[in-house]
Amino acid sequence: MGAFLAKPKTEKENEHGSGNGIRFGLSSMQGWRVEMEDAHSAVLGLPHGLKDWSFFAVFDGHAGSKVAKYCSEHLLDEVTSTQEFKGTNKPTASIHPALENVRDGLRTGFLNIDKKLRSLPELHTGEDKSGSTAVCVLISPTHVFFANCGDSRGMLIRNGRPFIITDDHKPVKPAEKERIQNAGGSVMIQRVNGSLAVSRALGDFEYKNVEGRGPCEQLVSPEPEVLFDQRSEKDEFIVLACDGIWDVMSNDELCEFIRSRLLITDNLEFVCNQVIDTCLSKGSRDNMSIVVITFQNAPQVSEVARQKEAELDTRLENRVKEFLDNSNPGDVDFGHVMHALASEDIAGLPPGGGLAAKRNTVEDIFHKLNPTSKNDENAAEDVW
Repeated sequence: MGAFLAKPKTEKENEHGSGNGIRFGLSSMQGWRVEMEDAHSAVLGLPHGLKDWSFFAVFDGHAGSKVAKYCSEHLLDEVTSTQEFKGTNKPTASIHPALENVRDGLRTGFLNIDKKLRSLPELHTGEDKSGSTAVCVLISPTHVFFANCGDSRGMLIRNGRPFIITDDHKPVKPAEKERIQNAGGSVMIQRVNGSLAVSRALGDFEYKNVEGRGPCEQLVSPEPEVLFDQRSEKDEFIVLACDGIWDVMSNDELCEFIRSRLLITDNLEFVCNQVIDTCLSKGSRDNMSIVVITFQNAPQVSEVARQKEAELDTRLENRVKEFLDNSNPGDVDFGHVMHALASEDIAGLPPGGGLAAKRNTVEDIFHKLNPTSKNDENAAEDVW
């Protein structure tokens, strides 16, 4: 949904922090879209005495940014203020929610914020028709809780492999399609009524007006699916990301790529930026947002891995130099170089990222060795 720019906007918004035994980094980029519609939340320490709890979320807006922005500012409060989450309707300075309290509080919080969104003037009148997916994680000292509504995705990496993976809510999935059809809608070209690509979202009230049906029985549902598990000493990291990431990288690819980057740097903002740059090189045309949260068992920086990365950069530089030395001046541009490298079997490329992960490195090498070349940002647009 939405038009595209002539060239991508690659400036990034970054944030990082640490506390409660975890570290996090995040990155978001507008990319090829004409508007930035993503939003995010990152909170260390929750209200009601839950100082050792943390909350992170990614919101992927569509048809505007209003809903995503509102949810990034208010979803956590909606969840933690529910009677279900607190387990009591009595005022108290601190609470100790049980597993079912957190699960039910997340569900009710999503439904409550969707109800409040409908009452906002511009959304109530239909002036603003925006909606947003939402994927979030609550991290307590003992458990992790994922809540997902739409096709953004969360993933917990344990012992080197994806362990918890949230489910994407697409209209073609049998249970989603059945609800849509029962509400009088249809699924065409894999979209709700041939238009909306997700079957669950916050906002999108033009798909939530079927009389006689509850909020979770509409064409588009605001109900999240909640997954949780006890924390393990083998937990490495959590990833939350919008579909601009997942469209071009699989669960295993993203897991392997992030693990490989954590071996060469402990800068989580840099890791997130590398994911986004790699996805842009792989052909993502969407807004992109990602949060990476690491536990104590996350891969640690390795001098061996750093040395191998340096050796890879040297190989790439030598290969680009050979290519330029064997070409007539003016007959080669950066796109030609990337096409040539893409056809070769280059040892040591980052797992899950491949040559796309080294696009910026190759471009820097190319312009260093060929300073008279034009810095055409779209030169390799068609490589992938």
